[in-house]
Amino acid sequence: MESLWGASSMTAVELTEELRSVTNWAVNTVRTMLTRLVKKKILVVSENKDGIKVFTPAVMRESCVELEGESFVQRFFGGATKPLLAHFAQHSNLSSADVEELKNLLDQSLVKKS
Repeated sequence: MESLWGASSMTAVELTEELRSVTNWAVNTVRTMLTRLVKKKILVVSENKDGIKVFTPAVMRESCVELEGESFVQRFFGGATKPLLAHFAQHSNLSSADVEELKNLLDQSLVKKS
């Protein structure tokens, strides 16, 4: 998805070439993934002037990250955010600056709820 968001739209072959160094996926694997993302309405498909399918993101990156984040918290932490934050705080190498930034974000979250 990062490649598609960056390029706006791509064919399966173009995406395969872009991902090859990272995934080494075959074009059929990429096509399968693209088909699934179209079914989930994350991508839309059209045809270019040569009749080749072109895949374009149907959702913005921020929306997708939000939905996937909510799904992750639901699946692994029963929808509870506190255990998620505790897990990452205990198992991550957070710098002092990271901790301070997280504290500020949590403080902002409290202000928004007031």
